[in-house]
Amino acid sequence: MTGVMIVTGAGRGIGAAIALHAGRNGYKVCVNYSRSREKAEAIAATIASAGGQAIAVQADMASEDDIVRMFREIDGALGRVTALVNNAGIDVPTRNVEDVRLDDLQRIFAVNVFGVLLCSREAIRRMSPEKGGQGGAIVHISSRASGHGNLVGEVPYTATKGALDGMTLVMAKEVAKQNIRVNCIRPGLILTDIFERSGGREALKERAKTSVPIGRPGEPDEIAAAAVWLCSKEASYVTGAILDVGGGR
Repeated sequence: MTGVMIVTGAGRGIGAAIALHAGRNGYKVCVNYSRSREKAEAIAATIASAGGQAIAVQADMASEDDIVRMFREIDGALGRVTALVNNAGIDVPTRNVEDVRLDDLQRIFAVNVFGVLLCSREAIRRMSPEKGGQGGAIVHISSRASGHGNLVGEVPYTATKGALDGMTLVMAKEVAKQNIRVNCIRPGLILTDIFERSGGREALKERAKTSVPIGRPGEPDEIAAAAVWLCSKEASYVTGAILDVGGGR
C-alpha cells in the first residue's frame, strides 16, 4: 500500500474521482461524505472490489467534533494518515455584496475554510515525526475563481478559495521541516454531476469553447491525477505550490 489518504467531500464529483484514483494507486482511502452516504459507500466498494481498501466515513466539515471523530475512526480502521485532500466545499446563494448575509458567510467559511484548517490540524498531528509520524502531503482544492475573479455575485465563495491559496503558502513553510508538503490545486471549469443535474452540461461545453484557451471543460479525473501526483513521491520537491488546472483560463 502507498499510504492512507483522506479525501473530504468524496461522495461525488471531483472528490469521488480523487478517491477512486487514489485507490487505483495503492492508497488505503477514507471516502468522507456529509450527506451522500450511498454514493460514498459505492465508491468505497468500487475501490475494495479492485483489491484496494477503503471506508466511507460521515463527517460534516463545519463540525470540529465530526472532524476529530473521523480522524480517530480512520486511525483504527486504516492507520495513520499520510495524505489529505481537502476537497469538500459548498456554495451559498448568489448575491451582490450589498445583499450579502452573515448567516451565508458563516456557513460557507465554516466548511470551506475552518473545516480545511481543522482537517489539516488533525492530519499534521499524525504526520509530524515529532508525534510519531513519517511526514506526508496535504492538498487543498481551491478554484481558478480566486485568480481570475470572474464569478460576479460569488464574492463569499471566491473569498473562501482565496483563503485557501494564502493558507497553502504559509502552512507549507510552517511544516516543511516536519517532512510535510502542502500544495493547492485551482480547478477551472470542470464537468461534474452538478451540471448534469441542472441540464447545463452541454451549455458548459459551448461556453468553454470560447472562454477556455484549450477549448473544452476539464474532467474530474484530470483534477484527480494532479491531486494524487502532488501526494506522491514524484512530487517530493513540490511544496507551497498553487497549481492551476484550468485549460489555460
